[in-house]
Amino acid sequence: MGDMADGRVERGNQTRRAVLERTMGVASVDGLEGLSLGRIATDLGLSKSGVFALFGSKEDLQLATVRAARSVFADQVVRPVRDEPAGIAKVWRLCESWLRYSGRRVFPGGCFFYSAAAEFDSRPGPVHDEIAGIRGEWTRYIERLLDEARLAGGFREPAGSVDVRQLAFEISAMMELANAHSVLHEETTAYDRAASGILSRLRAAAAAPEELPERPPVLEFPVSGFSAVNAPAVSLPAASDR
Repeated sequence: MGDMADGRVERGNQTRRAVLERTMGVASVDGLEGLSLGRIATDLGLSKSGVFALFGSKEDLQLATVRAARSVFADQVVRPVRDEPAGIAKVWRLCESWLRYSGRRVFPGGCFFYSAAAEFDSRPGPVHDEIAGIRGEWTRYIERLLDEARLAGGFREPAGSVDVRQLAFEISAMMELANAHSVLHEETTAYDRAASGILSRLRAAAAAPEELPERPPVLEFPVSGFSAVNAPAVSLPAASDR
């Protein structure tokens, strides 16, 4: 009996993973409101009752999709630089990581959380709160890396002259504008402009600008427009906390 129960649990986990990999791709193009239990069941050849048993409601499906997208974002953007030593070079590599995540279309509609925030920014409720919490977490992470760089002597003296929150805001604004411009116009030059602007801002504040490249690398990405119909699934990282 135990083996049978374990098998059912594993099949349920596999189905849940397949559903979330599909919903992330669809939501990044068509919005979280574009999700429905029936639609996803049809897309994946599942029964609607089976999807309902896993998620219960459209809102639960939306929340699970947002949380799965957070896991993908953390794996693609944060994990590659997480173990690097504190300093302004780490901040730059985090920005590079974000620009590559957006430009490579890890989510087919560009940055998942940029589009999700635009969709739910004025709509109170659990989905809004989840998105706002994750975006706040990301902002605080940038601020933390900048503050660690400051404490490590990474900024020009006097150290207090660098407003960490303001700098984090400017960095985020340039990254998000690059994402928005690229998705809207289906071209990628905005990533190079954002990289140049961010690097220039960091070098101007750095105590040792030679630790940073003089120029950003050219960021070349394929430009592909997706509809919700042909949006590819988004792979969840292993051992994702879904």
